[in-house]
Amino acid sequence: MELGMIGLGRMGGNMAERLRQGGHTVVGYDRDPKISDVDTLAGLAERLTAPRTIWVMVPAGGPTQETIHALGEILEPGDTVVDGGNSHYVDDQRHGRELAEKGIGFVDAGVSGGVWGLQNGYALMVGGDDAHVAQAMPIFETLKPTGEFGFVHAGAAGAGHFAKMVHNGIEYGMMQAFAEGWELLEASDIVTDVPATFHSWQEGTVIKSWLLDLLNRALADDPHLARLKGYADDSGEGRWTVQAAIDLAVPLPAITASLFARFSSRQDDPPAMKAVAALRNQFGGHAIHQES
Repeated sequence: MELGMIGLGRMGGNMAERLRQGGHTVVGYDRDPKISDVDTLAGLAERLTAPRTIWVMVPAGGPTQETIHALGEILEPGDTVVDGGNSHYVDDQRHGRELAEKGIGFVDAGVSGGVWGLQNGYALMVGGDDAHVAQAMPIFETLKPTGEFGFVHAGAAGAGHFAKMVHNGIEYGMMQAFAEGWELLEASDIVTDVPATFHSWQEGTVIKSWLLDLLNRALADDPHLARLKGYADDSGEGRWTVQAAIDLAVPLPAITASLFARFSSRQDDPPAMKAVAALRNQFGGHAIHQES
């Protein structure tokens, strides 16, 4: 299948590579001409055979909105736009309506997998009409992990990013729990080998998980996380999750507390945030702030 990929950074570039390895033809566009196959969005559309499928993988907010608006002026009825960034589901609903007026399909795709997706596959949560999802399904099948799991058509436009938003809220809570446990063990003079303790939990325990594996990788490299500052950004999806909970009157005490813990990292250097920062770097390649 042919696909246009807009945004060839850390995620988009790896996704394009996985698709090419899977036998698809990917024409890429990026603001960096050194890695772009075409010079303009119009040139991207010209290189693809109708009906076109174009995947947008640029930062959420203004860059995504501008790109989708521009595609709406370039593409033709029957084409489909997939937003694979971390957009707010409310924006997806608006984009779906605007493109539908032009006869252009829209699918929102929440993507999880970070820097490991090229090797392991990406978990995909998508929203949109059945026909538009079906048009992009060969792409989804190649991007997802091998096997039964890793893909869901969650509902109409916006449902994919809503599901990914909740996924990231859960991720916040899980990382915070690991981080607080690590801080408590480090503070104790009873446990003398904290990395070995975490390593022992990788099998036979109810908390075994990929996040635990990644924390163990970080501790193997830096046993006391001494090279890290206790500072962790938030991508915005944690905030949206808490806001949705407020709107729907759903109690989220653990997720909300984990979001506020991120905020606390900007006021001082709490040790638990070192572990959160290490985990974000391990699974997503997110920037870390190192001690000088």
